[in-house]
Amino acid sequence: MENGSLEDWLHPSVGMNKPETMKNLNFFQRLNVAIDVAHALEYLHHRCETPIIHCDLKPSNVLLDGEMVGHISDFGLAKILSGDKLNYSTNESSSLGLRGTIGYAPPEYGMGSELSTNGDAYSYGILLLEMLTGKRPTSERFKEGLSLRNFVKAAFPNRVVEIIDPILLQESVRGGSAADIHLQCLNSIFEIGLTCSTESPRERMDMSNVVTKLCSIRDKLLRPTRLNLLSLAAASAVVRGNDTDQQALLQFNAKITGDQLKIMES
Repeated sequence: MENGSLEDWLHPSVGMNKPETMKNLNFFQRLNVAIDVAHALEYLHHRCETPIIHCDLKPSNVLLDGEMVGHISDFGLAKILSGDKLNYSTNESSSLGLRGTIGYAPPEYGMGSELSTNGDAYSYGILLLEMLTGKRPTSERFKEGLSLRNFVKAAFPNRVVEIIDPILLQESVRGGSAADIHLQCLNSIFEIGLTCSTESPRERMDMSNVVTKLCSIRDKLLRPTRLNLLSLAAASAVVRGNDTDQQALLQFNAKITGDQLKIMES
């Protein structure tokens, strides 16, 4: 797709780090992509005629279109769950032993457990933690018993500022009530990621609940911005001497001194 994969944006290659090709996703963009992916998994698990398990969710399999909307791709390992029995959608001799990608596949798959929608929830949780920390679960630092999930869990909830992606850190340390809300939302998303990636499949969050919670977090994040825009609109409405709506809008736009969520770019 036009904007490549989520992998390209979270871990750009050396050539992409030049100023003219720098790829950065702000917090709001990452949250939107996380919601897009959660919606897609919720559809596969609950809204298809028979549930579909993706089995290989990871950043390189999340593609971004021209509007930066996330789409799940690569269904080569996907399985159809019919009547609680797995029907393999690809050649069984080549796919039976494939159960996802190291770092993203749930631990029970490595012990021979049946594939399930809970396995996708685990992969999603790891993906979410990677999106917030900027660290791959297969990083060299995660060895000898340390994992991305344990790394996050050790810092949650009081020290998450120490582990988030430096790009997101710039947005969360500006101070004021907006920064407090920003940090609360970060913690809430980390909590979802930790719950989805817990070791016990039954304790993982269902994707329907993930969608509901993430959308609620996004609404909370947008609320201060909406209130500020409404107050500015009210201030513009009392300006006298405007000949056209265009002039009023230009005056309204001139009063906006900060746009943390990049709303005015659209």
